[in-house]
Amino acid sequence: MASTPKGIARSTTNGGKGKGKIALGGLGRGFARNKHRKILKDTVQGISKGDLRRLARRGGVKRISMSVYEEMRASMKMYLVNILRDCVTFVEHGNRKTVTTVDVVFALKRIGRPIYGFDDAQRLAKRR
Repeated sequence: MASTPKGIARSTTNGGKGKGKIALGGLGRGFARNKHRKILKDTVQGISKGDLRRLARRGGVKRISMSVYEEMRASMKMYLVNILRDCVTFVEHGNRKTVTTVDVVFALKRIGRPIYGFDDAQRLAKRR
């Protein structure tokens, strides 16, 4: 192998994609990892009837009709989709991959449901 001048990177056979298999076009490690991933179709169905009943009790509801459970699931899903859409917008704007508590606080504030007590202490300390 010929040596390259200092500061110039040497090209590799697989384009610097790591240790993945070249024959699969860079799908070596990730492909095998994703192959066995469980596909969740409608995760809102994982919220049980008892969970919804507890939420209703906290809101002061005494009795619940059977037809209400699906409506509660649909309403909860719409609410979470709106919050998560705003969170993803904040994350993408900040060129990050991780949703922080501040993103959720700002998303809730934006839809008119502010939440208190989750301010980022490090962020506040930098301002002082």
